[in-house]
Amino acid sequence: MNTRLRAVLAFSAILLGYFMALLDTTIVNIALPEMTRYFGGTVSQISWVMNGYNLAFAALILTASRLADQFGRKKIFILGLVLFTLSSLLAGLSSSLGMLILFRAIQGLAGAIIVPVTIPLTTTTFPKEKHGMIIGIWGAIAGLAAASGPSLGGILTEKLNWQWIFYVNVPLGLLSILLTLLFIKESRDETAGKRVDYSGMLSITAGMLLITYAFIKANDYGWNSIEFYSLISSGLIFAVLFFYLQSREKDPMLPLVLLKIKEFNGTSLAMFIVGAALSNLALLTSFFLTREMGMTELKAGLVLSILAAGSIISSAISGSLSNKFGSRWFGSAGVAVIFGAIYAMSSLDAQSPLGDVLLRLFIAGIGVGLTMPPVMSAGVRHVPEEKVGIASGIMNMTKSIGSVLGVAVIVTLLQQSISGEMQTEKVHILEQVNENQRLMPMIKEVLVATVDEIGNNMQTGSGSEFQEEEVAGRIAKGMETAVAKLDPEQQKAFASVRDDQMKEVKLLLTSAGADMKQASVNGFRKSFIYASLMISPGIIFAWMSDKRRARKDSGKSADQSTMNIT
Repeated sequence: MNTRLRAVLAFSAILLGYFMALLDTTIVNIALPEMTRYFGGTVSQISWVMNGYNLAFAALILTASRLADQFGRKKIFILGLVLFTLSSLLAGLSSSLGMLILFRAIQGLAGAIIVPVTIPLTTTTFPKEKHGMIIGIWGAIAGLAAASGPSLGGILTEKLNWQWIFYVNVPLGLLSILLTLLFIKESRDETAGKRVDYSGMLSITAGMLLITYAFIKANDYGWNSIEFYSLISSGLIFAVLFFYLQSREKDPMLPLVLLKIKEFNGTSLAMFIVGAALSNLALLTSFFLTREMGMTELKAGLVLSILAAGSIISSAISGSLSNKFGSRWFGSAGVAVIFGAIYAMSSLDAQSPLGDVLLRLFIAGIGVGLTMPPVMSAGVRHVPEEKVGIASGIMNMTKSIGSVLGVAVIVTLLQQSISGEMQTEKVHILEQVNENQRLMPMIKEVLVATVDEIGNNMQTGSGSEFQEEEVAGRIAKGMETAVAKLDPEQQKAFASVRDDQMKEVKLLLTSAGADMKQASVNGFRKSFIYASLMISPGIIFAWMSDKRRARKDSGKSADQSTMNIT
């Protein structure tokens, strides 16, 4: 077998494992309602099917990177694949919600082992001049996995059952294990000792676990709660302890010299922003499509998949070109494109054509493809070659934390925006009811009480959208209750005007329903604007991720100059 074919098969093994681990961060989301019906339990309990994976993934990714550098990336990669494949099978076979959450946490641990090892395995498989192109393909797979999760999850759940979103990993995992055993060579950081830095691993794992958990629970506890502040403070204390221990360690798991490389810091911060941007866009868009535009979860998932199309196209181009011309222009332009696409989502309404949504998502995907491969490639170029493994772990860790923090912040902003818009609209509707001269006082009281209750439920998210027929039925029932308290003469007088009163009520409800719907849309519009502003610093961070290329050296790889500086 020739060298080229071996490299292709080795890269296929890496991509299969990488795709599988990233896919499971999003594929389960759309199946959560079906899991709730299957197991029972509350929304808060079932959310841990998703949170358990994210928590383990973010907390353990740096530790896994260090162990791979020390004891062999191929060994650790195979360990992650075996653990991921087995936990996927057991997750599908789970007989209780507790078992499912446990195996999802183990999946997250396995994902933390797999993802950071993919970059150093890739860079040791291909020559340096191919790194930009290869990382471009790597980035395209990342976009495909993130964007195709909802649609693939929807198809498997609808056509088969929710268990198949886990079973699908079994053949993929087995194939990746086989290809890895046959075609990937072992590699490690030869400068890393064999002594395990237990204090460093425990402190960084505890710190990331507490910080990530704090953001996951921020909306349950409240951003100003003692629980949230306690978790964040404890996590930061462990993080500070970690850096203190690393400064005193002869062979630290995190070489602090990496943090002195400006370009690497820019890369890590840019990946933090990209993680937040992707999670915010996916969450807001999926809720907007289902809640405001009335799509099914499956259709919304398929629409979101257009992100992958844009990402694949631009990733394949930007990866190779950034290796030749530098990453800063591509990365900064990519974040700017994502910013513009998310901001443009704020102009949509419930009646917007599907083409308008698809165009914005496709452009956002183009931005992702312009950003991730060049920025990750820059991160690899600007660190010593033997430290690519731990550097990849840091970059993926910051991306994961950005994703969790982005969701926590945007959910809070969305709730506040919709609540504020609903409150304003509710006051306006109640004023219209009270000023109406045709309604009897008794009918006004019933109407005011019903609209007030429904408005409060919609503000807090505990009720569905304003359904005119349902509200009319509740008002009619309340009206009958009120009429029953009248004396016979009053009941007879009311019977003669009942139809006219209900006709007036329905006219008011038609107007109120449209106004409530628009208030909810306005809440989403504000949230899309907030999400776009949140990622704007990423333009600067992406610019920091690479050095300015001199014209004479524009065709020269940055690797040699970086190694000389190191």
